[in-house]
Amino acid sequence: MSTTRSPSLDSMPHYSDLTGTAMTDSDTILELNGLSKKYGEAVALNSIDLDVRRGEFLTFLGPSGSGKTTTLNLIAGFLDASSGSMRLGDTPLEKLKAHERNLGVVFQHYALFPHMSVRENVEYPLKQRKLSKPERTAAVNAALEMVRLAQYADRYPKQLSGGQQQRAALARAVVYRPPILLMDEPLGALDKKLREWLQLELRRIHRELGCTFIYVTHDQEEALVLSDRIAVFNEGQIEQIGTAQELYDSPRTLFVGKFIGESSVFRGQFSDGLLTAGQATIAVTGSIPASSAAVLIRPERLHLSTAPDGTDLPSSARNRVQGRIEDAVYLGSAVKYNVATPIGDAVVHRPAFGSDEVSIGQSVVVGWDPQDGVLLADDGVS
Repeated sequence: MSTTRSPSLDSMPHYSDLTGTAMTDSDTILELNGLSKKYGEAVALNSIDLDVRRGEFLTFLGPSGSGKTTTLNLIAGFLDASSGSMRLGDTPLEKLKAHERNLGVVFQHYALFPHMSVRENVEYPLKQRKLSKPERTAAVNAALEMVRLAQYADRYPKQLSGGQQQRAALARAVVYRPPILLMDEPLGALDKKLREWLQLELRRIHRELGCTFIYVTHDQEEALVLSDRIAVFNEGQIEQIGTAQELYDSPRTLFVGKFIGESSVFRGQFSDGLLTAGQATIAVTGSIPASSAAVLIRPERLHLSTAPDGTDLPSSARNRVQGRIEDAVYLGSAVKYNVATPIGDAVVHRPAFGSDEVSIGQSVVVGWDPQDGVLLADDGVS
């Protein structure tokens, strides 16, 4: 992780200058151990363990109610844990109130002070920390330059677009260089084009600051674009943590495989390298202790043939099943085909150009290399 900073960013104060919290030289900046949150009998978070690496962009990804925002609020100090512990550097976070943790926080709805200009909003946390006027001015100027809002410094929030307000909120959160920046769905209220542009801006700002970012989203594409690592949440637990490629290519559970990207899932009984699904038997690689199993295959790994016996399929596509085209969706660079087969529905991507045209209702053969399927225990995920 690069921590190279432009000279202007050196004008921004450092976290170590603003707090007595001791920081270690470890690669881990934040540790969560057995962290839980209950509301009566309802379990919002169930004993999670997590080490956050210094300088990384870590995303909490999962459906609504999975525990990702609860975890962020526990780290921020907005909620008290029911059990477990958190440690920032050498300091137990449970002993610190939210304002004492000096963590940067950015929400979806900006939370800018409407009666203050952009400059005054960004300067506010530095005044709270009693920095001198020259120090505040240098730091605010650097933060506004970083988010490309210097020319809007004297405007008020109501005079800014949604994207500009979000960048102003980001500048206010990072102006004192916190060790960790927490973001809860910060781009959720923006339109798609602006959201995609700001994703790239967040990547740039993260590289320039070298700060640790913890980001909450339910948007899998956003998580894949932004993150060094992704923690996938489900029903109050972390199902898997890894890079985007690890989660996509090697999911450990059926939930993760289906939540990250598109996939085809064929269910059956596993024994001796074979999965029996209905009247068909397909070859699989790997092994699991459970007999009820599923094989998960990504759309780009499946091949389509219009030949009745699939003679034009690659020789590596040893698994072959008959199917019927149920739907076709043009995606620009590819066409997505939904294919009904005797062992389950398949999703196949083919290049939009250079491939034979396939029509809805047409009979086809779906083939794939057994090594391209991921064998998983069938946990009942629909």
